[in-house]
Amino acid sequence: MRISTSISTAILFASFVETGCFTPSLQTAGLSLARQKLSPATWLGRKSLTAGNFGLDKPAGRRGLVGGPEMVVSTRPSWPLFEDSEDEDDDKNTAFWDDDDDDDEWTEGDKVLQVETMNQRVVKMQYAVRGQVPTTAELIQTEINNGQGNWPFDEVLFCNIGNPHSVGQKPITFYRQVLALVDCPWLLDDPRAKELFPADAIERARYLSNFMTGGTGAYSHSQGVLAIRKTVASFIEQRDGYSCDPNNIFLTNGASTAIQMVLTALINSPSDAVLVPMPQYPIYSALLSLLNGKMLGYHMDENRDWALDVSTLEKQVAVARDQGLRPKAVVVINPGNPVGNVLTQENMREIAEFCKKEGLLVLADEVYQENVYGEKPFVSFKKAIRDLGPDFDDFELASFHSTSKGLTGECGRRGGYMELVGVDAEVQGHIIKLASSGLCSCLNGQIMVDLMLNPPCEGDVSYPLWKEETETIYKSLHTKSQALYHKLNSMEGISVRPLEGAMYAFPKIEIPERAIAKAHSLGLEPDTFYALSLLEATGICTVPGSGFGQKKRTYHVRMTFLPEEKKLMAAMDRFEQFHKDFLAQYS
Repeated sequence: MRISTSISTAILFASFVETGCFTPSLQTAGLSLARQKLSPATWLGRKSLTAGNFGLDKPAGRRGLVGGPEMVVSTRPSWPLFEDSEDEDDDKNTAFWDDDDDDDEWTEGDKVLQVETMNQRVVKMQYAVRGQVPTTAELIQTEINNGQGNWPFDEVLFCNIGNPHSVGQKPITFYRQVLALVDCPWLLDDPRAKELFPADAIERARYLSNFMTGGTGAYSHSQGVLAIRKTVASFIEQRDGYSCDPNNIFLTNGASTAIQMVLTALINSPSDAVLVPMPQYPIYSALLSLLNGKMLGYHMDENRDWALDVSTLEKQVAVARDQGLRPKAVVVINPGNPVGNVLTQENMREIAEFCKKEGLLVLADEVYQENVYGEKPFVSFKKAIRDLGPDFDDFELASFHSTSKGLTGECGRRGGYMELVGVDAEVQGHIIKLASSGLCSCLNGQIMVDLMLNPPCEGDVSYPLWKEETETIYKSLHTKSQALYHKLNSMEGISVRPLEGAMYAFPKIEIPERAIAKAHSLGLEPDTFYALSLLEATGICTVPGSGFGQKKRTYHVRMTFLPEEKKLMAAMDRFEQFHKDFLAQYS
């Protein structure tokens, strides 16, 4: 049974249906889904996003029929980068579009919702960080928990996803104290509370409770509690040195919901396209597939520490327009996921100038802004455009932040925010309508946003402990990032660029030709074969680079450096031995 967090989520779930059709077996090949050919449409307009061109009505797609009773979603990336999607290899085991409507007719006794009759864009959608390798890892861990199987390790080390608390990071005390008090407001007037909670936690909880009629169990304003949006605006003003209007802030269930809202508003026809960095965080390819938009991948330069060359953007936009597509936005992930790079302000200035010239909105994914370990400082995209002067006052920007990353790591709270800058006022009204359809984001997540952005100050009772806890978390992340960087680069045939930010390494792996042939014989991408082999030999769960997008004939895996240091480095010793054995077997 799937338990939805709200009726609204359940309705969305019923409309799209979530994918989960991954096989854990190395012996089973994935079916590649046919990509629908759609005729381009023409779009004209001054702003990238106006009330006349954002996603209101989507053309209905044709239903696809997938052969075989056991459908397996391919581990291969499905996004076309202007490639012919109907090559001979794809046609051997792809879904097909059937014009015979009689085959699709419902008969008594059939399930109304079947893979053959459900939304085929959901079937096509892929999300690698919860894909085939992590699904296999979950099954292995279940076997270990049940005393089954004969695995050469005691537990799976889940390095596939940025989920800090699940691998040992401790919650920050002050944040949990305030949450407890706001959730149980009667404790605020209990004289015993002063024996259990510091005075500043009680004061903050009382302050926040004053703005939540009915407490955390009641709905808030659809954009979020105004007092917390004012906290966000104050944080942005202090960070960037420029004003911020709380009415342009949306408190959301993590950054993911905010990204989905903007893309839903942005994609109006199958010819609408968004430029996404390669490698990318796969929420963008997944949502664009679901919304029937086009993703245009622009590759960053691995040999230059994943630098972004604006000429690559220029080329992609030109090719897209020649294909009859309408590029409408550029995604910038800074610090980078999965590659761990940090953009310079000069690089962002070049991107901003290019987007202004071409009429493109920027989606700035900045959820790792606290996770910076090198010499380059984090600079927000908003600051970068504001520093360019009044010519950029009307620049269109949506930026995202989250309580799931940084030093907070409260993924399960689902706290995050979005700021809209320079967006058409009428469009913003429609985006508020989108937010209203979900009623509001989780109140505990909203509170966590307030706490993350407005922590205890020097002189407060809780400040010394907060400072100690956050510094310990940061130093641990920094230490592990460097240890992982050096360990990976010491292995034959593995290289990784400097880990400047975020919480991941994305090493390039030279996979022998015999291993590539073996992978293809199993219907797997070579890096998926490598990641599954690594998992079964060592218990380390990573994500194949093919799930993020990578240049042809290059292979990577993404892994976090979140687990406790001793466990992580012990696992890396097993990784090293596995890699030696893998090379010996297939070289």
